[in-house]
Amino acid sequence: MPVKTTFNFDQMLSSAKEAYGEEMMAMADDGLEFAFTYTDNVAPSTTAGRFVEKYPDRCFNFGIAEPNQVGASAGLALSGITVFAQVFGPFLSLRAADQIHTDIAYNDVNVRLIGTHAGVTAGGGPTHNCIADLALYRAIPNLTVVIPADADQCKKVMRQSMSRKGPMVIRIDRGGSPNVYADTNYNFSIGKAIETIPGNDVTIISSGSSVYWSMMGVKLLKEKHGINARLIDMHTIKPLDTDMIAKCAKETGNIVTVEEASINGGLGSAVAEYLCEHGFGGKFLRIGLPDEFAVLGDPDEVYKYYGMDPESIAEKTAILLKTL
Repeated sequence: MPVKTTFNFDQMLSSAKEAYGEEMMAMADDGLEFAFTYTDNVAPSTTAGRFVEKYPDRCFNFGIAEPNQVGASAGLALSGITVFAQVFGPFLSLRAADQIHTDIAYNDVNVRLIGTHAGVTAGGGPTHNCIADLALYRAIPNLTVVIPADADQCKKVMRQSMSRKGPMVIRIDRGGSPNVYADTNYNFSIGKAIETIPGNDVTIISSGSSVYWSMMGVKLLKEKHGINARLIDMHTIKPLDTDMIAKCAKETGNIVTVEEASINGGLGSAVAEYLCEHGFGGKFLRIGLPDEFAVLGDPDEVYKYYGMDPESIAEKTAILLKTL
């Protein structure tokens, strides 16, 4: 069943980057056992810094040395404890790629790699944009990859991850984002996509902060074009909920993916691979960052520049459906 969402932009800004620290604090207060590693330049500026102050014996600061942090986190996890490792997203996927591959994934250890400042939200231009990470993560065995749609969903991921085996990447933005869900008391399960809005003309599959922008795009599609679009929150990129994709392909016939990452190797690629391997004959479009180093700018400006804002999502989808 579709989940009740919010279209009210003004009332619902919150931050997953702050939420995960709050949830770590709540989990520790509830008696859950885990360790926390972090880099010197990130944790102290978030709510994770308060966790460090309250539970110093659980925390390990590695300075500005992400590969060492990730490798050491694997070592801690091999001792039998779950580890949450907060890393600046661009430096997690690229600088610590070997440690993620060999130390974390190959050993199949319980480390939750929290990659903050995802996509273009760091605001630092090409060197600090994190757009190639999903292509890397998808190709590494044993990794679970989750992109929460909003702050509350990030808390659900954190809590639920404690009952899962193996390594996980939790990809979150830098700043505040609108809440997607009006009622936070909905069923959530890692690996199971959520139908947020019903529709029968086309399915838009999105993840992370792009879910909200897609939700606004769905609204515009209805208002301007009379198109009823279904919206899927594909919060888990790996393992992919292929049952949901198959259901949507059968029922709506056309698929659009929206993601805040390179279109090469990310959510859109994963959905396309599944559809092509299973005889999909409908129309298909990927919306995301193109094969170039993304421009420098405020995230909202970058989204609009690359056609990832609500108006562009609606327009591109409408054009797709009208194309023979």
